[in-house]
Amino acid sequence: MAVLTPRLFRRGLEIFAVISLLGLAGLLLYGSNLERFAHAILTLELQWLLLGVAVASLDWFGGGLRLYVVARHVYPQQSLRGALLAGGMNTWAAYLTPSQTGGGPMMIYVLKRYGTPLPEATVASLMTFVATVIFFAIAGPTAVLVGAGRSLTEHGVIGDAFDLFDLFNVSLAGFVLVGLGLVVLIAFPGLARRLAGALRRVVAARGRAELAARIATAEAGVDRAHAAIRHFATPRGLLATLACVILSAAAHANKLVAGYMVLKMLGIHVNFVDVVLLQTLITFLLYFAPTPGASGLAELISAAVMSIYVPRELTPSYILLWRVLVSYLTVGFGSVVFWRWLKDAERQGKAMETLSVGADSVAPGHGAT
Repeated sequence: MAVLTPRLFRRGLEIFAVISLLGLAGLLLYGSNLERFAHAILTLELQWLLLGVAVASLDWFGGGLRLYVVARHVYPQQSLRGALLAGGMNTWAAYLTPSQTGGGPMMIYVLKRYGTPLPEATVASLMTFVATVIFFAIAGPTAVLVGAGRSLTEHGVIGDAFDLFDLFNVSLAGFVLVGLGLVVLIAFPGLARRLAGALRRVVAARGRAELAARIATAEAGVDRAHAAIRHFATPRGLLATLACVILSAAAHANKLVAGYMVLKMLGIHVNFVDVVLLQTLITFLLYFAPTPGASGLAELISAAVMSIYVPRELTPSYILLWRVLVSYLTVGFGSVVFWRWLKDAERQGKAMETLSVGADSVAPGHGAT
């Protein structure tokens, strides 16, 4: 039977890094984009490059600060260092797993690693997800109401009947519905349990035992989520939630402004608000993408949507630079952190194994006194 060991995880990270580099090289060489990419890189506007790298660090600082706010509410001894690392590693794991499923467990693991009890770490993780949904559900309609992005109506997607602004509104509506559904399920756990129970019985009747078991697990989790939310049903808790929602702007700033930063690096001058709306659209469309880091889908959707601003010959350069800011920097730094943790765990495992062998080699009655 295969055993998941720190060494196996570490080798997996190393292989992932090699495959990523080979994929990047293949994109440049196979597409005959190396010369253009090299020219684009050598002529980048340095000040925007540095600013882009600084914004990319908000995956750690913005995500960590909002986590610190809600974690402190349920566990006053929460360390800032642990929250910052947990916030960043949450984003790192989300990029490496389909539909971002690894983010929450990684956040809880890191908080636990830095002393936060498991129940409190789980509550804090849930609240950051709630804050994300609330933030996007509020920010999108607010941008529409103040009239931002009206110029996007000039760019058709499907003939003249459907433009980018329509696509933005459709994706926003989906996100708002997810937010409202989340609020209803948490606020009315009895209704959620009845719905989950009915769904479980239907699935079980059709012979899908494994899926029914998963639904049962989710059904049990409804009560835990409701109990977690009640921790914040106080004036102080509501204030912490509000602060977490506001800090979500910083936590997700990299995803929203990376496109604008890359355009400025390439010397392309555009309207900031319209580009942010487009990046918000891309974020909506990719939030639950079924591939790690939305790989493949992200490149395709970003190239298609941003083609209204990016010349065809610069599209590969734009995509690669955009990927560097949005994910590669966080993935690279997070991989180094996790690799070191795995190396330490592997070293400690060998030490424990040595001690165990040494203890077994001592004959009964001849041990040290």
